[in-house]
Amino acid sequence: MSRKVTILGAGLVGSLLAIILKKRGHEVDLYERRPDMRSASISAGKSINLATSHRGWKALELAGLKTEMEALAIPMFGRYLHQADGSTGFQPYSKNNEAIYSVSRGELNKKLMTLAEQHGVKIFFEHRCTNVDVATNTVYFELPDKSQKVVEADLLFGADGAFSALRDSYTRQTRVNCDQHYLEYGYKELCILPGKDGEFLMEKNALHIWPRGNYMLIALPNTDGTFTCTLFLPFEGPVSFEKLKTEADVSEFFDKQFPDAKALMPGLLHDFFTNPTAALVTMHINKWHHLDKSALIGDAAHAIVPFYGQGMNAGFEDCTVLSSLMDKYGEDWETILDIYAIKRRPNGDAVASLALMNFIEMRDKVSSPMFLERKKIEKELGKRYPEQFISVYEMVSFSHIPYDTAIKCIQVQDGLLEQIMGAGDFFTNCNEAGFGEKLDLWIKDYHHALQEFDFGNEA
Repeated sequence: MSRKVTILGAGLVGSLLAIILKKRGHEVDLYERRPDMRSASISAGKSINLATSHRGWKALELAGLKTEMEALAIPMFGRYLHQADGSTGFQPYSKNNEAIYSVSRGELNKKLMTLAEQHGVKIFFEHRCTNVDVATNTVYFELPDKSQKVVEADLLFGADGAFSALRDSYTRQTRVNCDQHYLEYGYKELCILPGKDGEFLMEKNALHIWPRGNYMLIALPNTDGTFTCTLFLPFEGPVSFEKLKTEADVSEFFDKQFPDAKALMPGLLHDFFTNPTAALVTMHINKWHHLDKSALIGDAAHAIVPFYGQGMNAGFEDCTVLSSLMDKYGEDWETILDIYAIKRRPNGDAVASLALMNFIEMRDKVSSPMFLERKKIEKELGKRYPEQFISVYEMVSFSHIPYDTAIKCIQVQDGLLEQIMGAGDFFTNCNEAGFGEKLDLWIKDYHHALQEFDFGNEA
């Protein structure tokens, strides 16, 4: 017997989950605290562009939106680095010329909402969930006029983001461990405009990074010729948001650190002082579901920082995992939610750690000649040994290998690359007699060390 499903949050994950469940015959009500973004102006200045990769595309295919969104997406085949000395360089993401895709968060969310309604999902806007009685599945909402609405949910999903009301209600139960960790960094959205004829003024098919050691600027392309830029900077300190108090402060800072970007930002000062400075938080909780009654999904279960471009992809993969479990277990929701939590919690923890690691890589390591050399070697190993070697980045972005497996591979890959680089210049050595046999043995040992890990598709 199908369940009546209540979902908190009509963002990306909540809307996608609603479509998947409705397609399976469930009655679905979707509650959203914000007004309908399709008729109201979206709050500007707090959206980091989405970088959609394999995990995200698989979920969109499940919803029937893949082809439509591909037409609105811009492939980014690598990082385009803008170094402090004025030099630039391109670093491909994949040995096979694969790309991650820049997609507008707002446009994707609107399309998911519309598709959900077309399938018969009811969306209730401006319903702010204030509390959930977890034992009885009673959900309390506050409406715009401050009146209260109470809903007795049958099956409840919390897809309501990092500060989820269902997650908060879970934390008030016994034996529930949870934590939140804020970076000492904030971010602010800025914009690079197109040329006079609407053309892109920088390389279109790349994610642009201005790495500056302790901070950075990034830019992702949009279909209208603009680039959505995000400045990541400490809140306090010698170089920080607190030091940028006046227009002169901001102008001088960009003149010194990002002069090429500033030249393409006629609205810099307006954007800087109009758009908010937002915080970056990672959330962990050890309770992802309650019996067969409720569960957390997406950011509500595993809010992460945006530096691997995997927040949406991880949340969408939650949906595909749930879908595959429904294929297997039908309407046995206690089993479905038990296995969902067992499978996804380690991956939620892993992708959170990967995102934090990638922040250091993006703002600092990409300026290191040794790091750049290592990336070239990784690509060459992938071409020479396609069945034995895949870089951690490619595991995360271009496969469905569990995040938990990818993070476990880091130490083993570090050992292999240290061994190779410790033997001298790799590309010179490749032309030396006998080096190929030595490399074959190193790869064999490396591959043997990975045998204990699970490389099966997560979803």
